[in-house]
Amino acid sequence: MLGVAIISFIAAMALALVLTPLVKKFAHKVGAVDVPNHRKVHTTTMPRLGGLAIYSAFTIGLLVMMPWVPEGLLSAYDRNLISALLVGGTVIVLLGALDDRFDLNAKLKLLVQIGAACIVVFGYGVKINLLNIPFGSAIQPLGEWVSIAITIVWIVGVTNAINLIDGLDGLAAGVSGIAIATILVMGIVMGNEAVILLATLLLGSIGGFLFFNFHPAKIFMGDSGALFLGFALATLSMLGFKQITIVSFVTPLLIIGVPLSDTFFAIIRRWVQKKPIFEADKGHLHHCLQQLGFSHRKTVLIIYAIAAFFGTCAVIQSSVSSKGFGNWITFIVICALVFLLQIGAELIGIVDKTRRPVLDFLARLRMKPQTDSRK
Repeated sequence: MLGVAIISFIAAMALALVLTPLVKKFAHKVGAVDVPNHRKVHTTTMPRLGGLAIYSAFTIGLLVMMPWVPEGLLSAYDRNLISALLVGGTVIVLLGALDDRFDLNAKLKLLVQIGAACIVVFGYGVKINLLNIPFGSAIQPLGEWVSIAITIVWIVGVTNAINLIDGLDGLAAGVSGIAIATILVMGIVMGNEAVILLATLLLGSIGGFLFFNFHPAKIFMGDSGALFLGFALATLSMLGFKQITIVSFVTPLLIIGVPLSDTFFAIIRRWVQKKPIFEADKGHLHHCLQQLGFSHRKTVLIIYAIAAFFGTCAVIQSSVSSKGFGNWITFIVICALVFLLQIGAELIGIVDKTRRPVLDFLARLRMKPQTDSRK
């Protein structure tokens, strides 16, 4: 399987390198371009639809490599996972491509995303059935409809989370690649051949596309790419819920910690500022870092590092979750990350530029001994 995985990665990357320039020409021809406005950081009209190159490289690579996978290596569930990602992903890419060209209504996009999630759940039976919740019993079974609802919300939420961070050259592609690399490492540890195959194909496709997408970008992935990568991450990360004896409830959240935390802070920010939750703004993580004076490239690299940190935490946490002290490690990881996220959010002003409750509290604690000593 290792040989198949390596060849899959190389083949997908080569395909993406060949297909991306062709997609760029196609995007210009059909008018799928991104025009600069007050919210955009780019100053020239850029072709979108880059997600078609990622999707095509992944799909062609998958169809070519599947016959080389040894018979009996993939279980029925594995084949369902592959089919669900392929069919549901096709629906998502078509939706994103149409949005790249015609700017579809948000409600229509949400309905189609729910439909794609339903394909995964009802068409192929891929859903979250069991959770391993810290300090609960070893296995928490879910009722049928609860399982379906959680799975659909998870897929739709993660799909849109990747789309929200797609604001700088190479940002969404790189963060997605780091998350998929994390899933690949966990797939190797678990011996999950389906996940290894899918993750290597996705990584190769992203790597080839990033050659044209990293700053200064020659093409954007658009909604076709951001939505597809989000959908792929949502589907693949559900392996964390499937492998209940190894991976705990929080692991999939850590894998995609950057887009999920950015989405969470965006919701809080708009609620605090009394703005509609779905109204776009320039308060996302990458905007805040640029406002602090970091260059375009440095901002992207900083967020890459944060994503890698989350991925490392996910791998470490998953490796200890099956041990006797796993629940305590999970609890410590959650508390530490929540504290660090809050500190980071206050430092860069991602929610509010003036309200810093935790930092102000820590500052008062540091000043109190000095005040006491003067008495």
